[in-house]
Amino acid sequence: MSAHGVTGESWNCPHCGERILRSALTCPACQRHLRFDAVTTPRPALPTICPLSVDGTIRHPGTEAAWEYSVLVEVHDNEGTMLARRVVGVGALRPGDTRKFTLRVEVSVPEKPTPTPAS
Repeated sequence: MSAHGVTGESWNCPHCGERILRSALTCPACQRHLRFDAVTTPRPALPTICPLSVDGTIRHPGTEAAWEYSVLVEVHDNEGTMLARRVVGVGALRPGDTRKFTLRVEVSVPEKPTPTPAS
């Protein structure tokens, strides 16, 4: 169990409404503080690693009509069952337009419990 509920438990950010981890001190979407104690008594952030980061750029070649695009993110478990599928952005590319996309998976590394001496 994490410091603020069950590990992996989620809720909606009260500021932007995005679904986020309950353990977050700040919202990864809007980056606003989520708890008063995160501002008044800052504690060291949990170490975060990024085991997946993909950057890509698409460019309209300028020889056709505008393209429409949808940015989709899917999450699957180890059996291949889809856990989530979300449209995270839509838009249009006009001739000569470029868009850069970044997909990051950030993982918070749990603190190791401090051993307590046996009584």
